[in-house]
Amino acid sequence: MEKAAKIIFIHGASSSGKSTLARVLQAQLPEPFWHVSIDHLRDSGMLPLDRFRNGDFNWRENRAKFFDGFHRSLVAYASAGNNILLEHILEEDWWVTNLAQLFKPFDVFFVGLHCDLDELVKRETLRADRPMGSAADDYHRIHVGQRYDLELPAGQTTQEHANQVLSAWANRRMPSVFQQLLE
Repeated sequence: MEKAAKIIFIHGASSSGKSTLARVLQAQLPEPFWHVSIDHLRDSGMLPLDRFRNGDFNWRENRAKFFDGFHRSLVAYASAGNNILLEHILEEDWWVTNLAQLFKPFDVFFVGLHCDLDELVKRETLRADRPMGSAADDYHRIHVGQRYDLELPAGQTTQEHANQVLSAWANRRMPSVFQQLLE
């Protein structure tokens, strides 16, 4: 019998270093993991961003469908036996319980990545590919009330964070936070 796919879910504010951490983890994990994020879809040209920006299409009318499809696509990848390094921002409070239900068949490890507000704002400004203020908005709300299998504190290097994830992942206890949400 094939083992359930594994999902390492990195949750943090915009510009907190999720992508950088995922790339380091992907290079060091002992088995293959797909690195999946909304940014990959955005940057690949999958979304007609220019048409949303110029008003041809209304993002608010399409946003819920987009995220529902994204979440379901993760289930499809994992159902096919692919391990996933997911970086995502839980922008809506109900997404965590919805994803816990969708990810029920899988081995999920939920990681909270923290970053100082000043550093988030600095990174967001340098990136210039996000609406200004997104990182600060995330900072003030996305971790509130969340429980994680592992929390990564601000002020550490990416490699220090990766070492913590790799150690905690190898020694993780069940049930995970995601499994506990369903109990």
